[in-house]
Amino acid sequence: MEALKMEMLEEEVYTVRDIYALPDGKRAELIDGQVYDMAPPSRTHQRLVHFFDRTIGNYIQSKGGGCEVYPAPFAVFLSDDDQNYVEPDISVICDVSKLDEKGCHGAPDWVIEVVSPSSKRMDYFRKLFKYNSAGVREYWIVDPLKELVTVYNFEQETMEQYAFGEEVPAEIFEGFVISIR
Repeated sequence: MEALKMEMLEEEVYTVRDIYALPDGKRAELIDGQVYDMAPPSRTHQRLVHFFDRTIGNYIQSKGGGCEVYPAPFAVFLSDDDQNYVEPDISVICDVSKLDEKGCHGAPDWVIEVVSPSSKRMDYFRKLFKYNSAGVREYWIVDPLKELVTVYNFEQETMEQYAFGEEVPAEIFEGFVISIR
């Protein structure tokens, strides 16, 4: 009976190797050894990801900056262990030494997640904690249904909310604002 109790309490711990072993076309993220399936993105989701990728990339290029922008799917290994693998909708990495052909090893400077009904709990709770503890400087959660952007500046320990149409300042780039229409 005791062995049965122990067996029930033990959760299987997955690794990055399990993510790479998924069938072609299946996407998932790995947080603290637990696998979370990813639903296919909607057209609105993809439109917003493209908007951020283009807007941020154009800004960096116009300033001659050294940061790089990567839209999902792009692998981010948040820690040195093999139990954390995420694919943020937008990753902005300013320390290019973190980059190799597999993705980003360590925290991006800025992460943007576009919320879908199936990802709300993940984006607002699990990822919020993971990104903060991993060293992400700024985290935006974009909610197209509520037309709301929640901005977490982990360096300043602040959280602000903006409606679509308002200018949202990107704190990691002084003077840079984005307005979602």
